[in-house]
Amino acid sequence: MKKYIDLFITMLKIGLFTFGGGYAMIALLENEFVSRRKWIEKNEFLDMVAIAESTPGPIAINAATYIGYRVLRFRGSLIATVGVCIPSFAIIYVISLFFDKFLSLTLVANAFKGIQICVIYLIFSAGVKLLKGISKTPFNVITIIAVMSAMIITSILAVNFSTIYYILICGICGVVLYLFQSLSVNKERSK
Repeated sequence: MKKYIDLFITMLKIGLFTFGGGYAMIALLENEFVSRRKWIEKNEFLDMVAIAESTPGPIAINAATYIGYRVLRFRGSLIATVGVCIPSFAIIYVISLFFDKFLSLTLVANAFKGIQICVIYLIFSAGVKLLKGISKTPFNVITIIAVMSAMIITSILAVNFSTIYYILICGICGVVLYLFQSLSVNKERSK
């Protein structure tokens, strides 16, 4: 029972203090579940990020559901998902009641400017941590360089290129590499 409560409170806390969406949440999730609590391993966390980003729906909810399921199965996934959603729902509901007046407050406008800087930092630090955790195989290095180059080029040229295409291209490359490795292993076994 204690683990259920810990999971719920942890996800509630992460949902409450994460500004900027799921990408900003990745650093907090890694710190809490990999480094601090050691409920999942670093490699599994990297897989979870890939799965949460690739599946339909918000990355924050997908990640919470995955971690909850991994730690406490079906009930854990429900508890984690509800825990991470409650703060956003409550805050948005309260803001919606006073939306126009809320946005006109100078204090709120300045707070959002500060939060934007924090969000950029959280997303950047999560990306750096994920890059450090990826194994340095030639395929991974080439894929990372290709994706980063494509992102920089499309940003500089102001081309609107959806991240969905990056995910699909990298997924196809991963399947091709897997098939190539399987064929190589089968050839060696048949010799």
